[in-house]
Amino acid sequence: MTIKDKIWERTTLKRTIFFVVTDIILISLACYLGFLLRFDGKIPIEYYTMIKGFVAMSLPIILFLFSLEKLYSISWSFISIRELLKLFRAVMIGFLTIGAILFIFRDKTIFTGFPRSIIFVSGFLCLLTTGGFRFAKRVYAHLFKNGVTNNKKNGKRVLIVGAGEAGEQLARHITVSGNTPYLPVGFVDDNHMKQNILIHGIKVLGRIKNIPVIIKKHQIKEIIIALPSASKKIIKNTVNLSREAGIQKIKILPSTAEILDEKISLKDLREISIEDLLGRQPVKIDTQAIQSYINNKTILITGAAGSIGSQLCEEIIKFAPKKIIALDQRETAIFYLEKKLNRLFPDASKIFIIADICDKNKINNVFKKHQPEIVFHAAAYKHVPMMESNPDEAIKNNIFGTLTVGQASIKNKIEKFVMVSTDKAINPTSVMGASKRICEMICVCLNSKNQTKFSAVRFGNVLDSQGNVVKIFENQIKTGGPVEVTHPEMKRYFMVTAEACLLIMQSGAIGQGGEVFVLDMGQAIKIVDLAKEMIKLAGYEPDIDIPVIYSGIRQGEKLFEEILIDKEKPTKHEKIFISHLEKVNETKIKELIQELKQSLADMDVKKMKELLDIK
Repeated sequence: MTIKDKIWERTTLKRTIFFVVTDIILISLACYLGFLLRFDGKIPIEYYTMIKGFVAMSLPIILFLFSLEKLYSISWSFISIRELLKLFRAVMIGFLTIGAILFIFRDKTIFTGFPRSIIFVSGFLCLLTTGGFRFAKRVYAHLFKNGVTNNKKNGKRVLIVGAGEAGEQLARHITVSGNTPYLPVGFVDDNHMKQNILIHGIKVLGRIKNIPVIIKKHQIKEIIIALPSASKKIIKNTVNLSREAGIQKIKILPSTAEILDEKISLKDLREISIEDLLGRQPVKIDTQAIQSYINNKTILITGAAGSIGSQLCEEIIKFAPKKIIALDQRETAIFYLEKKLNRLFPDASKIFIIADICDKNKINNVFKKHQPEIVFHAAAYKHVPMMESNPDEAIKNNIFGTLTVGQASIKNKIEKFVMVSTDKAINPTSVMGASKRICEMICVCLNSKNQTKFSAVRFGNVLDSQGNVVKIFENQIKTGGPVEVTHPEMKRYFMVTAEACLLIMQSGAIGQGGEVFVLDMGQAIKIVDLAKEMIKLAGYEPDIDIPVIYSGIRQGEKLFEEILIDKEKPTKHEKIFISHLEKVNETKIKELIQELKQSLADMDVKKMKELLDIK
């Protein structure tokens, strides 16, 4: 644990102790005042013993319910209706429970003749005092900290796009936090019902189409897009209008799929990126279904330091597993993953292992020692041109690595095994695609071997993955170009890593074994359009400031990758389908694996490609 973590932990403990002690005083006071009001300020002496019993009963019950509602983990500077409802629920349930206990023990000497009205009066006073105390911090911040900051008028003048719940939370966070660099000047929103209304004293100044006029009139310096559920078309239009008005600083809140706890603050803001401008609709995730099979389970992620694997680790931890086992063969990558996850999730139970998935002894030892219950198999070589030059590595790592981890899963009676596949496995023309196709077949074969439920999840390119075309274009733009595109008609499906990982987890939730799931990737995007959009995003003009050139299709590549083929079966999730994988002949798969093993021993590249059915 770092010094920073220790300081944070100590501060949190002090804050919790402060609130608990204050609540003890306020709850006791509410109980006493209940009697005082009942007897018009003159409590008969014989009731003082009853008051002590009432307080002694109320304190543990109310404090337990406050803790259960996580009222000691909330930042009361940003209190909202949601937090006040939690407080109301805890107090109401608490005093109803107290009333029930008093009814049961009404014949006990200490509670004989207990005035029932006191339960309701004390409950109301408890809600008033504990709620008022918590709300006072926000009032103080608004009257003093915010007042001082707003009077200075020295923050960046920002326009918030979106006056919904996300925009409201963001504005509240800015106005309450006196040390933020922003001065919110107004909102824009296309909802006609919100025009000219005030939200935390900030006016809705118009619609999105009015952005250029508002920027000029109110001297806006920065735009914040607070539309987590908006279509990419709206976001792109907002960015274009802002750019036309000369705004270079545009920030955005992540999509609702990325903000699982529904709490929004300034730390969620990030610079607008190419991922935000691509034409994909937001994905709805059934978080309860994911929670039901991940919560309190030991989860193994292979390829954990890769783009998909590392994001899977982050997303899985949010669903409170018992423990995650992050396994990868790359020492440096797993080192940085460990540092990152320890910083983001200091309290989560995590194990980091360096291992090659082809090492049977090591993999079996990991399973035996740590006893995972769910496996997400993301380890694979993925770059098409590299695997064309090194087919032996594609076969060893992708095919035999999957077989090794799969067999260990069966041996150790794993509940679910979810393999990350690719759209390149459909009618493959590359070594990489063919190897992943065989991996899918292996999963289908292994599914019938034991209680372990095997499934594969197939999707297209991940925008922010390591070595992706976006990263390549970014580097080419930084060096002044040219930006190299293979072919003017080259198209690909794209998805952001967080979205892909949540859909992988969703597929695991609905998988019953033997399925190859296909993710709906939306509309395919021309790579040349992607390149030009990125050039514009960097503040340049395509083919004027930075040229776009064509380098030619590489070996193994298709102009257009298929993702959905003939009559995929829909699932209850709108973005997930089940592919009709032809019936897998287990005998033929075993024979193929033996032949591949022999070709590896002989280092016969031609034979390898023939076996993969790659011409």
